[in-house]
Amino acid sequence: MSEHHSTYVPSTGIERWLDARLPIVRLMHDSAVSYPVPRNLNYFWTFGGILMFVLIAQIVTGIVLVMHYTPHTSMAFDSIEGIMRDVNWGWLMRYMHANGASMFFVAVYIHIARGLYYGSYKAPREVLWILGVIIFLVMMATAFMGYVLPWGQMSFWGATVITNLFSAFPVIGEPIVTWLWGGYSVDNPTLNRFFSLHYLLPFVLLGIVVLHVWALHHVGQNNPTGVEVKDYAKDTVPFTPFATVKDLYAMVCFMIFFAWFVFYQPNFLGHADNYIPADPLKTPAHIVPEWYFLPFYGILRAIPDKLGGVLAMFASIGVLAFLPWLDTSKVKSGAYRPIFKICFWVLIIVTILLGYTGSQPTDKPVLTLGDRTVLDMVGFAQILTVIYFAYFLVALPLLGLFEKTKPVPASIADSVLGAK
Repeated sequence: MSEHHSTYVPSTGIERWLDARLPIVRLMHDSAVSYPVPRNLNYFWTFGGILMFVLIAQIVTGIVLVMHYTPHTSMAFDSIEGIMRDVNWGWLMRYMHANGASMFFVAVYIHIARGLYYGSYKAPREVLWILGVIIFLVMMATAFMGYVLPWGQMSFWGATVITNLFSAFPVIGEPIVTWLWGGYSVDNPTLNRFFSLHYLLPFVLLGIVVLHVWALHHVGQNNPTGVEVKDYAKDTVPFTPFATVKDLYAMVCFMIFFAWFVFYQPNFLGHADNYIPADPLKTPAHIVPEWYFLPFYGILRAIPDKLGGVLAMFASIGVLAFLPWLDTSKVKSGAYRPIFKICFWVLIIVTILLGYTGSQPTDKPVLTLGDRTVLDMVGFAQILTVIYFAYFLVALPLLGLFEKTKPVPASIADSVLGAK
């Protein structure tokens, strides 16, 4: 898509004057109006726009909440309640922001799954994909720090457990934990650090997203066939109105889904213990992170060794960055890879089950024989963890060598005409 030439023609004297000095209108026109997109994109390609909408909503609501939040251990919990009760529309801002984090992860997990299935990580989109993995990591860090700010029971103990994980690293672990805490326990300096970083990181995230979009516009969008654009006239359509209308429709549908949680089930995705003020002397019966961290938490708890668990947890995310080189198949789209398709759905099911194991007590039985537990949650999570890593490190490299794929259309236009 880097071969696409600008079609913008200034129509007024002011536009011509501005275009000669700062061609920002030309940039907007070329990026959001005349930009060519493959004509066979389905609705899974609308989640990029949905993610941009949710990110902006999170930044706006976050700025409003910061105006009323007090980052101090003795006042943070009460300031949240004050926002809910005393600030005009404060309840709406708080519920939009809290549920917006979950909506962000719903959309990003669908976005990642689409990229995995259709091979959006393959050449020439390696840098685009790696930027997406970096965005995912920054999102997770931002969400974790934001979850600590209400300073409820789950906030405090979640921060204690997660930050303590870094102590597993030899030599550097303890200094990292001390720096994160700002002392020798989770306390007011910790809350101040997390508040500062939580406010800063969304703007860092926005900057990486701009790079992500820039990389996307340079190499062009992938499509359900995985075939590159050969003839712009036949294979593509202008972004506006074709993709714009589709994106807006999908965005409205997603906003309805989002609004249902905000107005009818605002606390459904949270934890009841976080409505209890933080108490360092009273540990909750079962400490669990937010739902979007649960698969990785399940992997962490599956490894008996603390350092091994931490490394496995980080590796489960980091392995995504190496997908362009782990997948050896020359066919991009999973639609033409029958065995890959089965492996992909196994990965999705395994990830969901890992999330389930992360939400349950470790000693809960999974398989029993009479009164004897044959398989508990830890053992079940260990099996799932092996399958999870086997997908990336075994299945993808070998499938590229031995899988017999279906015929791929010669062009995007052929795939569209063949579907009629």
